[in-house]
Amino acid sequence: MESSTPESKKLLLCAGFLMVNNTNYFMTQQQNLHALFPVHIHAAWTDEQLCELSENLRNWLLEPSSLTARLKKHCSVFEVEVLGQQVEICQPDEATDEVPAGQEVLVREVILHCDHRPYVFARSLLPLSSLTGAEKELANLGNQPLGQVIFNHPNLQRKSIQVAEFNRHSSVAHLARHYQLPVIHTMWGRRSVFVIDNKPLIVAEVFLPQSVAYMENVN
Repeated sequence: MESSTPESKKLLLCAGFLMVNNTNYFMTQQQNLHALFPVHIHAAWTDEQLCELSENLRNWLLEPSSLTARLKKHCSVFEVEVLGQQVEICQPDEATDEVPAGQEVLVREVILHCDHRPYVFARSLLPLSSLTGAEKELANLGNQPLGQVIFNHPNLQRKSIQVAEFNRHSSVAHLARHYQLPVIHTMWGRRSVFVIDNKPLIVAEVFLPQSVAYMENVN
């Protein structure tokens, strides 16, 4: 199926291929999408200095390096569960200066598991205009963690980190209950804009209940 955008881009998503400007990029077909995909993240992102956070939680939310690498230090088995990925239009509540509303983005949602326990829900927005050159590999990560890939890039730049809280009525709380996690306190997440060779992407991560981020004195 073919559609047009104001920028005259052509988008084709079928048979495991993504077409952007007449160039095909292979994508892993999502034959078994998670029942809740897409979960979405609706949040009021703000500066961490405006929030009352425990020292341990603040430390995790503001982790400057790869969250994947840090989580791996706290478990014997680290796994990435892909909930699904699909092309969407960036909505106003997720838009940033670098990725404006209305732009076509490849949305990827995953859960990071430590020792078979779900610790983090992540939703990434990859503008189709950023999936060119070497970055086209980001459209076909499979169960590789996105952080592991982008933090190995020598030209990676990270904008400031924003944080947000998620109550028991949020879509993320609904996801947590699906995994039989008790939502007895507010969950917290963070959002970052990364830029690789002038190509932006957005990564939002929410620490699920019972995550190590909520455990005091655990670094």
